[in-house]
Amino acid sequence: MSQPLPASVRHHVVEIAALTLADLPESEVPPSLAAVRRFKPSRRARLGAVPLAAAVDGEAFRGRVAAWIRLHHPEVAEAVESPGGPPPAAPPEKIAAIAYLLRAPAWPDLLAEAAASSAEAAVRSRVDEAEGTIRRLTDQLTANQRGAADEQEQLRTRLSATRAEADDARRRLRTCAERIRRAEESARESVAAAEAARDSAVATGREAESEVRRLRARIAELEKTLAGARRDSRGSRSVDDARMRVLLDTLIASANGVRRELDLPTMVSRPADLLARGSDGPTSTPHAFAGALGRPNDDPTLIDEVLAVPGVHLIIDGYNVTKRGFGGLTLQAQRERLLSGVGALAGRHPDSEVTVVFDATAVVARPVGVTMPRGLRVLFSRAGRLADEEIVRLVGMEPEGRPVFVVTSDREVADNSVARGARAVPSEALLARLHR
Repeated sequence: MSQPLPASVRHHVVEIAALTLADLPESEVPPSLAAVRRFKPSRRARLGAVPLAAAVDGEAFRGRVAAWIRLHHPEVAEAVESPGGPPPAAPPEKIAAIAYLLRAPAWPDLLAEAAASSAEAAVRSRVDEAEGTIRRLTDQLTANQRGAADEQEQLRTRLSATRAEADDARRRLRTCAERIRRAEESARESVAAAEAARDSAVATGREAESEVRRLRARIAELEKTLAGARRDSRGSRSVDDARMRVLLDTLIASANGVRRELDLPTMVSRPADLLARGSDGPTSTPHAFAGALGRPNDDPTLIDEVLAVPGVHLIIDGYNVTKRGFGGLTLQAQRERLLSGVGALAGRHPDSEVTVVFDATAVVARPVGVTMPRGLRVLFSRAGRLADEEIVRLVGMEPEGRPVFVVTSDREVADNSVARGARAVPSEALLARLHR
């Protein structure tokens, strides 16, 4: 050949040769193509492309292929060999392949046209691909810009909320500092008064001792007077003791006033511990936590942010979470799966308080099979009560000012908890965090 065949033309040449090989008698099959003929028809052109292309270069086999074309496609063969050339609408690659096999007079020109057509098609494909890539990148850039603008707006909103929380915290800090200063001044005044009273009592005692020594010197002649003086001395000491007791009572009353003013705890037990022991506890309503959430219900990072709040108490509606996340399990398996996951979260936040409340009516008699993870409190509702009531009562027992969050998707429980100052977190957020 004077020039290499384009890939598309070579493909058509090999296909026509494979079809010709299938129709040849066994005696006319070239030895180099005997193995190719045994291939399946669907795989003959692909697996035997090299020996077929080599056989077509020979005059004997190419002549048989040309005869096959004239027999099965006489119109195309006549059009290719005619002076007018093939019809314009015919595929240039296939026409070039037939012209090459028939050795038509214009087959080199037809090969050149086929090569040019293939190159033009390749260039057009690259242009279309480049335009598609540009459109895709442009759409992606627009989406990224839109997402960045939305994220920037969310960050601005969260920054404003954070600044408002910081301002409120600074105001409360200044108020607490003023209360502490007044309490310290009152305590200093009380201590000074107590020290003055003590010095006075010591001085009085010294004077009494001096008086006793003088009375002892005159004991021989003033025995009756000494007895009376002793009674007077005892009476004086009783007065001093009474004055000291009054001052101590004043100090104790001042200290109790400071404790009430600062709202200091009087015991190390927490309200939820009182509920676990069966105490009704206080019913005061804590104020709501100042944070603004504004997040999707299934945002897993919401739970981490809640547990990071200093002094937070996270109360979980146990079966409300488990029946949404893995309700196909038994109740005991649901409890174990929830407690294992929540226990791991509580272990990462040792300063937080986490309480899981289950409905005792869902188990027989006393709840069994509940493993208590470290740092986690598990409560079951008492007889005659539902877990919903225990959760609302537990929220009401918390002191004013403490951040309390209730994980539940029960609207009634969420509304009642919010009415008592807690914040409601959807159960989907906890499930998403446990599955992450």
